[in-house]
Amino acid sequence: MKEVLIIYYSQTGQLFDILKNISSTISDENVNISYYEILPKKKFPFPWKQEEFYGAFPETFLQIPTPLEVIPTEIIQKKYDLVILGFTTWYLTPSIPVNSFLKSEDAKTLLANTPVVTVSASRNMWIMAQEKVKKLLVANNAKLVGNIALVDRNLNHISVITIVHWLMGGKKTKMLGVFPKPGVSDNDIKASSRFGTPIKEALLQNEYSSLQQNLLSVGAVKVDPSLIATDIRGNVVFTKWASHLIKKDGEERKKWLVYFKYYLLFAIWLIAPIVFVVFLLTYFPMYRKIQRNKAYYSSVALKQD
Repeated sequence: MKEVLIIYYSQTGQLFDILKNISSTISDENVNISYYEILPKKKFPFPWKQEEFYGAFPETFLQIPTPLEVIPTEIIQKKYDLVILGFTTWYLTPSIPVNSFLKSEDAKTLLANTPVVTVSASRNMWIMAQEKVKKLLVANNAKLVGNIALVDRNLNHISVITIVHWLMGGKKTKMLGVFPKPGVSDNDIKASSRFGTPIKEALLQNEYSSLQQNLLSVGAVKVDPSLIATDIRGNVVFTKWASHLIKKDGEERKKWLVYFKYYLLFAIWLIAPIVFVVFLLTYFPMYRKIQRNKAYYSSVALKQD
């Protein structure tokens, strides 16, 4: 009997639905699947209030752990043949609960010498968050063997509007009855069951060398090259903002978080389109580098610093 553990944190339930669909084509009489939901001791709100949403930025981006509830004994004491790690992206970074787990001693116990498949559900920019997860998996002596990254397929600025409607309103509905539904589409969530087939084949054969390529062949990852530079540049700027904000507290912190909010709106609505235009203008001169980046970020490899 093969033992699979699905570890996740899903505020809205969207990611959990994706993971259940994937597991539906893995589980059978030869495969037992267990679930571990990461539970912070101090729960994060959903729906979010603006002050709490922006207030979570410094700790999220700087990857500062928060205390977690104790993992059940029946989970922590078992050895697993495969771990599927589900995470969402907050501020170009894995969410605080997932980051906290990956930096815990329990993660070292559960993930050491264990194949891991990562599954993310995000608005559109997940690449740098995935790079951070890769490094944390290496620190836990885990082996990343597969990655699935599902995104909101709507236009960038449309998805900004709809995701705010969802996160602040708490319901995955069409804003004003006109805008598309936010997040990963219902069709993509339902179709995610197809990813379980190559995962199960690799699990039963205990051979993962071609798993990521097999996942790519069924659409597990689509790298948008126009967003790579935005993601990388965003991390550079966020580093400066987070390092500044983390030193503030009380009313001073609240004041600076308001400045950050307006910077974020400025960056999304004005800077991001400029970055996209620059990408288009440099596409042909940078074509080979763009193709190398697409291949790398579609893979499970990790660049050496």
